[in-house]
Parts: sequence; structure tokens; C-alpha cells
Amino acid sequence: MPSRKPKLILVHEPEKACLDRLVADGHAPRRAAEIASYLAQSTDLAAEFEALGRACQARGLSFAAVALDEAASVLAGEHPSTTLVWTLTDGIAYFRGGAAPALARLGGFKTIGADDALFALCQDKFRSGAVLGALGLPVPQAGLSRDGRWLVEPPASRAGWFVKPNRLGAKIGIWPDSRVTELDHALELSRRVFSAYRDDVVVQPYVAGRNVRASFLSLVPAAGVEVLGVAFVDSGADFQTMADSLALYGDTGEAAKAAGHYAEPELVAVADSQPAADATIRAIAGRLMSGLGLRDVFSIDLRVEADDTVHLIEFEVCPGLPCFDFRAYCRQQWGLELVDAMAETAVSRLIGQEHRAESNSRKSVKRFSV
Repeated sequence: MPSRKPKLILVHEPEKACLDRLVADGHAPRRAAEIASYLAQSTDLAAEFEALGRACQARGLSFAAVALDEAASVLAGEHPSTTLVWTLTDGIAYFRGGAAPALARLGGFKTIGADDALFALCQDKFRSGAVLGALGLPVPQAGLSRDGRWLVEPPASRAGWFVKPNRLGAKIGIWPDSRVTELDHALELSRRVFSAYRDDVVVQPYVAGRNVRASFLSLVPAAGVEVLGVAFVDSGADFQTMADSLALYGDTGEAAKAAGHYAEPELVAVADSQPAADATIRAIAGRLMSGLGLRDVFSIDLRVEADDTVHLIEFEVCPGLPCFDFRAYCRQQWGLELVDAMAETAVSRLIGQEHRAESNSRKSVKRFSV
């Protein structure tokens, strides 16, 4: 008989499973490891699965962390009315986490996060940008190149262009020369990315400004953009590269920390110095929630200029929960460590203890500050 005790199931694709699959598919081991590093949040959060289980147990929930390849068989033994599925890792191409919300929908399970259609959209930057532009959001228009050939030519730009892989995240395939001033250089980067990762590249006009991360976790279903955390992410560079990302997360990040090469970016509340930009970002988030369907948990990457001009770069339906920025958001916005914030979110959906979470919300909801 399926268990009737309220249960949170966290579905994740481990780095090693992805690495082994990519190597079997013919990717060079070094490149496969770089691609699989996108799933470092699975590696990083695994060390806290026991703590997350205790946090759930203290709130009347059972908890299971389930590897993606086991998800179908595990869900078959659970009851939809008492089981909540939270998908930790996404993916439709190199990664496969986008299968988890589809499995949950097929089985009639409650879920945390956006529906599976958005899991597919967010990992195709070119298609995602087209949809965001159609919604009237300030996303840079993009060109698309495959192995040095234009599929869609980018618009003219006096400031040059920025080149990034179309379906890879975590800064994979972004190098120090990814900002270019000549389109021939962009095509050379397209050939480099295709050779290394078999991916297309998006070529967007370069936009100035500081990098901003907007983080969202709805401890109660009714929470809106007032609980969005909006912070400048200052790393000392104009943009982060693959090397920067590898030094922050997963097993590679742990090695970098041990060797003294770890440099965590500084988080600074946007509202402290540019309140108008903060308000614009919250309006963008509201549009993404109402027009696109973002909910429960997500993040948005933006660039903000000194005159408060805001550029929307991309959104994530599976933000890096164990990353430094999301941990800081949970502490500052909700007054909770990550595992407690996740457990409270699950409780509000499964047991309906909104009164307790709403009480916490009234105490801790405030302008995001670090």
C-alpha cells in the first residue's frame, strides 16, 4: 500500500550519472566533466540531505532524495495526495532533470516549481529570449550560430557582442574572450563551442552595467514579488567565466577552496543604491510570474546600468539552491537556513500550516539586504 504520511521527494540528477552518460555518448572526458559541473548543486546539497530530512521530520514530513534514474519507480510507490515532488536539477539536452516534473504531472503529484513546459524553455536561451521579447520584457535581441555558421544574424551593436552556449548553464563555454568586438570572432567562438560541446551559441549585443541576481522562494503559496531578493553580484570582473564557476561549486569548487583559489562574489542589495532599478526588477518578476508562469522557486539574471536601465538576461526554474547567493537570500528574507526554508515550503503545500509560515513571513519579510 502507498504511504499516506506527507512526504517530500527531491529529485536530482547526480553529476557522475551525467558524466558517465556523456562520455558514453562520445564526449571527451574533460569536456563531459565541464558539462556535468552544471549539476554541482546536486553534489553540494547531497551533504545536507540528512539535515533536510531532520528539518522535514520536525515538521511532520518524511523526506527522500531520489536520483533521477530511480524517480519513476519511486513515484510509482507513493500516493499523489500526500506526496510533493521538488525537482532540484533541470535539463532537456545535456541534462535530463526536466523529466521529473513531467513524471510528477503524469502521476498526478503535487509539485514545487514551474510546470514542465518552462523546464524545457529556460534551457534554450534563443527560444527563451524570443518568448521574453514577445512578453515585452527588456531582453537583448539575439543571433544564433552553429559551428561558425549563422542561423540567425545578430543585430548591429556599437558596444560589441556577448557569446554564450545556447543550452549550457553554469558559465560552461564562457571564456575571458566571450565579449567580442568583431562578428568574425563570434563565429570563431561558435566553432570552439561546437567542437567542445556540440552546442550552438547565442550572440547578443553587449549590455553594460552590474550583474544582478534576483532570487525567489515562496514559503507560502500566496507570496509575491515582495519576497524577491534582489542583489548585485560583484565578483570584481565584468562577467563570470567557466573557470570562475568551477571554482565556486561542486567537487572542483571544494578543491579550489582547499587550494586557496576560492573568491566568493559580494552581494549588495540593489535597493540600497538604486531603488528605481529594484522596483523595475520586481515588475519584471511579476510579469514573468503572471505571463510566463514562474512560481514557487526561481531566479533571474539581469544587468543594471548606473542610470537604472535594466536588461533581463535569463531566468532559471531550478536555481542553485545550495549556492552562496540563495543561502544568503534565505537567511536575509526568511531568517532561515536553506534546509529549514525548503522544509517550511514543503509543509505549507502538504500540511497547510500557512498560519505558522505566514507568522514567520510577517516577522522576517523585509527589503533584501546583505
